[in-house]
Amino acid sequence: MLKLDSHQHFWKFNPIKDNWITEEMEVIRHDFLPSDLKPLLDANGIHGCIAVQADQSEAETNFLLGLARDYDFIRGVVGWVDLCSDRINERLDYYSQFPKLRGFRHILQAEPVEFIRKSEFQRGIAALQSYGFTYDILIYPKHLPQSLKLIQDNPGQLFVIDHLAKPDIKNGRFDTWDAEMKEIARYDHVFCKLSGMITEAHLKTWRKEDIFPYMDKVFESFGAERLMFGSDWPVCKLAGEYDVVCSLVDEYLSKLSMTEQELVWGKNAEQFYNLVN
Repeated sequence: MLKLDSHQHFWKFNPIKDNWITEEMEVIRHDFLPSDLKPLLDANGIHGCIAVQADQSEAETNFLLGLARDYDFIRGVVGWVDLCSDRINERLDYYSQFPKLRGFRHILQAEPVEFIRKSEFQRGIAALQSYGFTYDILIYPKHLPQSLKLIQDNPGQLFVIDHLAKPDIKNGRFDTWDAEMKEIARYDHVFCKLSGMITEAHLKTWRKEDIFPYMDKVFESFGAERLMFGSDWPVCKLAGEYDVVCSLVDEYLSKLSMTEQELVWGKNAEQFYNLVN
């Protein structure tokens, strides 16, 4: 069975550049590079990964592309580019030369909800489709209504929701998250990542019983055909090691058919990111 990690990060830790990694996050205030991840992939039967941006700069995109060039198991890169730039087409032209660059992401969770409706951002998203680039939607539940409009306005653009849109697992709340995710899932050009779940729960005391109800909801909405496994390593280390994340997802998926398991573990990510190697 092909197994791919659709969502993980690399960085050379810099306390200024990476100021979102606070002192309370000591376990991830270090360098995390391919040589650190490869043994974890091997131990868990994962064949490759998608490296996703963690810093909003083209330097980050270039850093990840360099790693992907040197390590075959990095199957693709989700980078960053200034989608609001009036030079967006020029920059997308440039990045089209890199076959492992599969898509882009902006850290929308740090933006006000109105940012998604900015005309400059809308123009940038609209430019992605003609280049075949995907877009990872990193948001909180409060951004879901505006994200829905973005999805509706771009019917030919492939989108994926990162981390289930970060529902309030810690407090066991669903609020409007379930209904809004269900509405988004009506659009078949949108996928969702089973990633970042344990860090939305109580970091030290979470249980599978806290997580599974949220997984139930996205399976009901998206089905096995549009969900993909992601570890969110090394951020996951705040709440559990790599093998813990894999075991959690493996236990949940064990009730599904082998065909469905194959889709979630690897085939959906391979299709979505159109992996070429």
